[in-house]
Order: sequence, then structure tokens, then C-alpha cells
Amino acid sequence: MSVSPIRLAAVAAPQQLPAPAAEQGQAHAAGVVASGVYVDGVRIADIPVTDAGEWARKDDHVVWIGLFEPEPELLGCVQEQFNLHPLAVEDATNAHQRPKLEQYGDALFVVARTAQLIDGRITFGETHLFVGRGYLVSVRHGASTSYTSVRQHWETCPTSLAKGEDFILYAILDFIVDNYMPVLEAIHDEVEAIEDKVLAKPMARADIERLYMLRRDLLRLRNAVAPLVDVCQRLMNGTVPQVRPTLAPMFRDVTDHVRTVQEKIDSLREVLAFAFEASLLVGQSQENAITKRLASWAAILAVPTAVAGIYGMNFRNMPELELAYGYYGVLAVIVISCAVLYWRFRRNGWL
Repeated sequence: MSVSPIRLAAVAAPQQLPAPAAEQGQAHAAGVVASGVYVDGVRIADIPVTDAGEWARKDDHVVWIGLFEPEPELLGCVQEQFNLHPLAVEDATNAHQRPKLEQYGDALFVVARTAQLIDGRITFGETHLFVGRGYLVSVRHGASTSYTSVRQHWETCPTSLAKGEDFILYAILDFIVDNYMPVLEAIHDEVEAIEDKVLAKPMARADIERLYMLRRDLLRLRNAVAPLVDVCQRLMNGTVPQVRPTLAPMFRDVTDHVRTVQEKIDSLREVLAFAFEASLLVGQSQENAITKRLASWAAILAVPTAVAGIYGMNFRNMPELELAYGYYGVLAVIVISCAVLYWRFRRNGWL
């Protein structure tokens, strides 16, 4: 799978062109990560959200707004600027949505799930994208890498960014999908470590709990990734009016990436299942070996126990008690019997 050059880029504050102090204060209000307007792929100004609609209606202008866990009032302002559908805005406010693509009039609403590995657990977030003529608004919730690096990277390629809001949609979706890979790579390393230990000894309780957590997290990640295949397929098929057919190869590439991620998730879940089964088999094998060893020694010790029990009975008429060498004969029988049993068990691999 090819990896975007900005997948692991450091998150830095975006370079911004000078703007009046009043506008700067509005453009960087709480919840607003960035709010800029582009012409031919070049950012010409940072703008307040309250002016975004006016800029978006200008020919050859594209407004790109990034929000992080905005307040309902801020989303209401964005809704007013771009005439967004109330249901889409409600979804973006509440989050906890399944990945999907919906058409609301002239606007496109896309939901994608993001993932990060925090303290050994996969933590999920959401990104909601509003796309229309001359604008794109991204709304992030929860665990999600900032899209500042996406913005900074493509600002160095004005020719690509000049393709418009549908190209920005591609850039963000590609970034989201590429950021699944560091999570899977970290889990893959841990799974390999589990595989190395599983054949050496049975898994401890802590190892089994960790294995269960990994499988559950991978299942949740698969549920977050799988719907993106349908979303990307619809975007590349040319059935969405907000996406030009010329961008179909780019969304096809994102679709391939999503499928690769999905296959890797399935592979890791199978390996974890095999590791658990192998651990059970190793544990059962060791238990069987111990059982055989104990049974062998019990059979060997049963011979002197039985003989001693017989001659320990207080009967008067026991002819062997009168033999001069009876004691030595009984000891010889016991030793020979135990030696023969030990040899047979040893030969059969029980001892």
C-alpha cells in the first residue's frame, strides 16, 4: 500500500497571510482550527467564519474551514453561511455516526471514522465533511490527527489544490485512511511478540486478556473501515455531482488503500485467533505430559504399596512368612517389578 507523504507529518500551526486583527480573532475562535480562502490553489486570506459564505460564492474561490469539536452555535453559523441541511448539521453536532455518504441538495455530507493508538488501545474519533460549490468544511470529534499537515502539504502544490473542493475531499480521506496504517503496524509488532511466546509456554491470564482486547479493538476498527469502501466507490463512480469524473482515479486509489487496511485487519484477527488456539493446545499438551508422569509414578508406587498391604494383614496362615528368605524374595520382586514398569514408561515417553 502506498503511503501519503504527509501521513506522519508533524502537526504545526499553519502559515497564514496577514489579516486584520478583528478578522484574526474571529478566524481563530474557539473550535476553529483554520479558515482560509484559496484562488488557483493559493491561500489569499484567512477569513472569519461569518464571511465564509460570501467568499465561497465568488468565482474560482474555494473556502476551506477546519473545525474541532465546535459548539452548536459555531456549527449554526456555518450552517447559515453555506445553507447546510439541518439533519447533516445535527449529525455533525452529536457525532457517533456510522461512516456514510449522503446527498443534501447541492451539498455532500461525508462521515469517516478516525483511529489512534493511545496507551495500547485503539481510540476512535469522527470526521464530518461538508462539500459544496466553493467550500469544504471538516468537523473533527474525538481522537483524530489534525489536518493542518494536509493543508500545509497541499499548499506547497497549488496546481493540485487548484482542482477544487473535491480534491480537498480526496486529500482528507486519503489522510484518514493512511493513518490507519501506523495503528495496524503497532498492533502487528505486538502480535508477532505474542506469536513468539505462545509456543514457549501457555499464555498467562494477562496475556489472554490482552489478546482479547486486541481482537475486540480490531473488530471495532474493521467496523469503522468497512463502510468507507462503499463511500469511496460512490465517489469514484462519478455518480456524485460534487466530484468531477477526472478525480475518479484518486478515489479509486483511496478505495484500494481501504481494502488493504481491511485485509490487514482480518489477517491480524486470524493470527490472534490461531495464537489463542495454539496456546490452548500447548497448555493441554503440558497438562497431558504432567498427567502421564503422575500416572506412571503412581503405577510404579502401586507395586510396593500392594505387596506391603498384603503382608500387612494379620492372618496366621500366611506360608510366606515362614520362609527363611521370604523377605528378600519379596523385596526382589518389588524392585524388579518397579524397574520393569519404569523402563516401559520411559520407553513410551511418559517419564
